[in-house]
Amino acid sequence: MQLTDPKGRMHTITLEAGKQFHTHKGILEHDSLIGGPEGVVVTIGSTSYLALRPLLSDYVLSMPRGAQVVYPKDSGQIVQMADIFPGAHVVEAGVGSGALSMSLLRAVGDTGRLSSYERREEFAEIAKKNVERYFGGPHPAWSVTVGDLAHALDETDVDRVVLDMLAPWEVLDAVSKALRPGGLVCCYVATTTQLSNTVEALRSHGTFTEPQSWESMVRGWHVEGLAVRPEHRMIGHTGFLCTSRRLADGVEPPVRRRRPSKGMDVAAEPEAERTEPFRPNLP
Repeated sequence: MQLTDPKGRMHTITLEAGKQFHTHKGILEHDSLIGGPEGVVVTIGSTSYLALRPLLSDYVLSMPRGAQVVYPKDSGQIVQMADIFPGAHVVEAGVGSGALSMSLLRAVGDTGRLSSYERREEFAEIAKKNVERYFGGPHPAWSVTVGDLAHALDETDVDRVVLDMLAPWEVLDAVSKALRPGGLVCCYVATTTQLSNTVEALRSHGTFTEPQSWESMVRGWHVEGLAVRPEHRMIGHTGFLCTSRRLADGVEPPVRRRRPSKGMDVAAEPEAERTEPFRPNLP
């Protein structure tokens, strides 16, 4: 249950019979909420709290953390742009605190399969507790392996691979062997250097299509009557996303053609040195 005070501060608690929730304003008996409806207002001392089941996006921002979580805006992009579908077999590397794992599990459903790999055992344990707490127990589609993806991954015919790790370019050989033809790899990295290394490694590997890269930013709006303006704070850069598809075995990726700059001698300029001018993505 999530309790929200008038200032928008959220408290996430697990309701248990006979237990109490303590604040500096007073005490709330869990029994007063158990069995009741959502969307009620409870009073602790002189403060009123709105009681609702937490959304997944609220839960991941308030749950215990071992590593930095993947923000909901990026999790949503990964689920959509990596085309995670019910029944899919997904491999995830870098479990962290389990935030992205929960979004992937909801997307693949009970009939799918999510195989997660985490190098650090303490992070894997925190992720397991967070996931089990949210779903009410172990998820039937989830397995967690403590180890390095490059050495521990022995699965094949995988539909999607999601990499949330420091150096995704180091595991592309294992990813390529695991993915089925047409499968997709999605990399989540934090810096421009990581993004550059990832994209160039995908291009030079020979078994992937031309990578697509982007980032997303979320800006809230203050709306009160006719006072409509952007919020002073926004969720800006959190990370870059990069996707690429697995080619069939023995197929060479098409030669990437780029437009030469204006004024250049096209005949004299080698194909590899041609650069494409910036073109804004206008509607």
